[in-house]
Amino acid sequence: MPTGTLLLIDDEAPLRQAVARMLELEGYTVLQATDARRGLETLHQHADEVLVILSDVKLPDGVGLDLLPRYKAKAPLAEVILLTAFGTIPDGVRAMREGAFDYLTKGDSDDQLVVVVDRAAEKARLQRRVAELEKKVGAQYSFASMIGRAPALEQAKRTAQQVALTDATVLLEGPTGAGKELFAQAIHQASPRHTKAFVALNCSAFPKELLESELFGYKRGAFTGAQTDKKGLLSEAHGGTLFLDEIGELDMTLQAKLLRVLETQEFIPIGDTKPTRVNVRLVAATNRNLRQEAEQGHFRADLYYRLSVVVVQVPSLSARRTDIGLLADYFLHYFAAKLRRRPLVLTPEALHALEQYAWPGNVRELKNVLERASILTPPDEPLTVEGLPLELQMAAQNSHSSATSDDERSLRNAEKQHIQRVLLEVGGNKTEAARVLGIALTTLYRKIQEYAL
Repeated sequence: MPTGTLLLIDDEAPLRQAVARMLELEGYTVLQATDARRGLETLHQHADEVLVILSDVKLPDGVGLDLLPRYKAKAPLAEVILLTAFGTIPDGVRAMREGAFDYLTKGDSDDQLVVVVDRAAEKARLQRRVAELEKKVGAQYSFASMIGRAPALEQAKRTAQQVALTDATVLLEGPTGAGKELFAQAIHQASPRHTKAFVALNCSAFPKELLESELFGYKRGAFTGAQTDKKGLLSEAHGGTLFLDEIGELDMTLQAKLLRVLETQEFIPIGDTKPTRVNVRLVAATNRNLRQEAEQGHFRADLYYRLSVVVVQVPSLSARRTDIGLLADYFLHYFAAKLRRRPLVLTPEALHALEQYAWPGNVRELKNVLERASILTPPDEPLTVEGLPLELQMAAQNSHSSATSDDERSLRNAEKQHIQRVLLEVGGNKTEAARVLGIALTTLYRKIQEYAL
């Protein structure tokens, strides 16, 4: 049985009460109002609940057609059905053009009214679900959702937030795994284009020929296997944002075609003769020094200058070490929720190890390390240094060794570090490590126990 709240506005009490009773029997909660003023007041109080507004066209203090925009302004996700004693085709056309769900004549079949109300309520529910999903996506990819307070990150966020409100092209520079796509998503969500598509493409993931068809699309018969027309990602991103990751990998020919898109907002699909116009905001990302690449002739200088209207430097994780604890806490809670267990607790020594490591893979590497630890660490036990990969254990040990006294910088300590290094190189395979070290396996096990490796 349908459920939900309706608002019925009609000054004819017997008809209003009869319609309300019929809809209540169908499972709806029906709020009633006798005129436009009371109807708008009720709608203001229950805007988050009302799915459908049924309004008489001729009310004592207003005309339904004129009131339609006011209804939609107070409850934009609700549907409006206008009721009239004397329907006319021009009025019906106007009502539908201005956003009414339907325009019905009073006295028609009750079954027809119920069917129309059910359809309108279902559309309103769908719109609310979509709005809620968009809200969650917006929150997930917002600047506020970015974890960390390091000065380098804050500076990058400030620059990105400023440019997000414009249509300017943005170039995100930073190492692999630092979160450039997260910045691109946040720029899109903070822009006037956030209700349109965000389309992402990794330029290093496709060969030249396939990348061209992915970007620009093609016409049927353009090449062998082109059985139908295909829209390119530029067309898919119309009205929204196109994110090109690793743009430094783009072939010179495609760079020229992309430059034309930026200059004219049009392109010609493969096999077509007519240009296609688009309205797309471009955000690009690279882990290279594109300025240097352009100076050396490896990247088009004119394209570089079009891409780098605003450059955002996304910092490496090693440039924001003060954020590692916050990120670790977030990821441990995230993976705990996925695994349906309590979050792991980092020991101070383990946190120190995370903070001392170089993180060549940046935030992505940190996430992978903590996912592995969340899976392999027994429940209800803390995450210790021993639960981290060997390279992090060595980083922690080296950090400790650098802070030790002269007495500790001995042959014994050098032997310990050498064994650690060999174990790392062979992926923890103790038999192979013993072979490389030239010692018996039993001796290696004794050294591992002696040095607490």
